[in-house]
Amino acid sequence: MFLNKLSKGHFAGAVLAAAISSVSLSAQALESVHFLIPGGAGGGWDSTARGTGEALSKSGLVETISYENMSGGGGGKAIAHLIETASQKQDTLMVNSTPIVIRSLSKVFPQSFRDLTPVAATIGDYGAFVVKKDSPYTSFTQVVEDYRKNPRAIKIAGGSARGSMDHLVAAMAFKAAGGEPRQVRYVAYDAGGKAMAGLLSGETQLLSTGFSEALALADAGEVRILVMTGTERNEAAPDVPTLKELGYDASFVNWRGFFAAPGLADSKKAEFIDTLTKMYDTPEWEAVRARNGWTEIFKPDAEFVSFLEAQEQEVGALMKELGFLK
Repeated sequence: MFLNKLSKGHFAGAVLAAAISSVSLSAQALESVHFLIPGGAGGGWDSTARGTGEALSKSGLVETISYENMSGGGGGKAIAHLIETASQKQDTLMVNSTPIVIRSLSKVFPQSFRDLTPVAATIGDYGAFVVKKDSPYTSFTQVVEDYRKNPRAIKIAGGSARGSMDHLVAAMAFKAAGGEPRQVRYVAYDAGGKAMAGLLSGETQLLSTGFSEALALADAGEVRILVMTGTERNEAAPDVPTLKELGYDASFVNWRGFFAAPGLADSKKAEFIDTLTKMYDTPEWEAVRARNGWTEIFKPDAEFVSFLEAQEQEVGALMKELGFLK
């Protein structure tokens, strides 16, 4: 339809401009990127790596993309592999997220982000608290009121173990509401689907989950989202308030980003960062981002390291308060 409105001269000019742009982009393209994924297919790490790879490939920023799923040890197997084979992994980017901080602190594996080369945080997903659609709770403030009267009366479901991210976000929120974090009655399920079933059956009153997952559940008509942990409301659900907005001084974002092998040359790290920076301006990335409901939180290089150090302090303090660290 659009082409029919162009004159032949304009069309030829557009084709020439596109060709020049393509040649220019190709000349600047990285030869290859291999994505190392510490978990199985279909998870958040997998979708982040493959979505990023899709955008980089379709936009012409990287010529060859490959993927490798390596589950085990809560992500520790892939981290150890990247460290042990560093000299052969100069084109590798390993995806990770907040659990690298939590699991390092709790000694699930002995390494930390300091044993790798932090490249950049690229996207984020906030936390959210949801209730089943026929719950008597219509606001998070009502939940807090009942929690203050009897903390043990409010059972909070999560799709991961005690001391994990779902638990820590719940503890953080109720601490900000004036509660004692150790009194949070967190019910651990071994998967998000089972945690959701626990909520729908009435075993729990509240579900702690990721905001993007909460959006999908709400769109399916199964739950209502009471609050989210961003610093401001999200355009994907403008009616959902933030904790801060309700007067609870707490916020949380589960970042996802990429690490390279230890000892990577600064020039190679700069190439990775430059390529990811350019990706954000492509329509191919916007299509992937919108499809997945991701929030952009680009933090490259030193900014990423500072962010990780701050999160380590904040998460570590809360884990000590909950009794998971000494």
